[in-house]
Amino acid sequence: MTRRDDGPDPAHQRPAGVDDVTVEALGSLSKALETVERARGHLYGFHQLTGTADLELDRAVELLRAAGHDEWADQVQRDILGRNVIPGHWTFQIVEAYDRTYYEPFRGLERRAVTALAAGRQHLYEAEMKEARRTAGHPDHSARPEGSRSDDEGARSGEDGPPSP
Repeated sequence: MTRRDDGPDPAHQRPAGVDDVTVEALGSLSKALETVERARGHLYGFHQLTGTADLELDRAVELLRAAGHDEWADQVQRDILGRNVIPGHWTFQIVEAYDRTYYEPFRGLERRAVTALAAGRQHLYEAEMKEARRTAGHPDHSARPEGSRSDDEGARSGEDGPPSP
């Protein structure tokens, strides 16, 4: 790799005119969205675990009846099986409301901000941090994944994709 290619790919280079504070602000916005992505994953975990527990109640009711504990089976079936987790809501409704009310608007705003303020180039803050922290020329500190090409190389070869084997 030549020195010219020993740096971030063009998609991770700051566009002309984008200042440090804007890069930092977009990095912070992206970090906040990444945290929301994790929260959403936990919400899906809550949804799946609650659903699994509710389905397991069918077995508990069946076993209570088999053991002659019909009153307990009736109570579990009546009071817990299929119960709302908050008034009027099963977990899928909570997930849908979260997505519609918070996640999708947040995600859309972050994408629009990156497009408007950084020509759609994502992770500029991280790319610049990587470039500042890596040791140029060290095989375990490469700037790009192995086999990647710069836009200039693709334009010179006239190819849109990776080279043929």
